[in-house]
Amino acid sequence: MSNMPKIGIFSGKEVCAILEGLGFANIRQSGSHIIMQQKTATGTITVPVPNHKEIKIGTLQSIIRQSGAKKTNFMR
Repeated sequence: MSNMPKIGIFSGKEVCAILEGLGFANIRQSGSHIIMQQKTATGTITVPVPNHKEIKIGTLQSIIRQSGAKKTNFMR
């Protein structure tokens, strides 16, 4: 067993706060999803974040992949 830190359990609001720290902006809410967006030199990255108390690990991994963020930003 390795002692590598694991991706933590976060709420939707916590994930949005982390993404805001990485330059994303909360542009709107569509139902239970908060739409986060970041403008880059090559275009715009849009990431939907479910506004749930606990985001499932697979969903969080998808958010990390879509946003281009490092997994280390989501370690507990």
